[in-house]
Amino acid sequence: MSNVKLKKGIAETALAKELWHRGIRYRRNYRDLPGSPDIAITKNKVAIFVDGEFWHGHDWENRKEKLQSNKDYWIEKIEENIRRDARNDCKLEKAGWTSMHFWEKELKSNLQGCVEKVLAVLGEH
Repeated sequence: MSNVKLKKGIAETALAKELWHRGIRYRRNYRDLPGSPDIAITKNKVAIFVDGEFWHGHDWENRKEKLQSNKDYWIEKIEENIRRDARNDCKLEKAGWTSMHFWEKELKSNLQGCVEKVLAVLGEH
């Protein structure tokens, strides 16, 4: 776990740079909002999270069956992360923000498609 990079990962940075080049201004790891979004477009109230597949439970029902070591710990840990993400999304929505989540692999394989989704939410596409 000590090798886990929490901020400014490769996928997050690629998305941020592409948005910046498109003229979208934002704040990184914005602590004033629930969940400290990786990218917060304050002008449009859009919070973007780049989620790691393991930590945030991508395909969780299948993946948790394949865990081998310390299974009980990881199931509780990941399921709490999923619940926390949902709580933060609710808080953001109540505050008038739109939450967007992208999986790291999704950004790495289809960055332009993800950028287009953001632009669509911003009404710029």
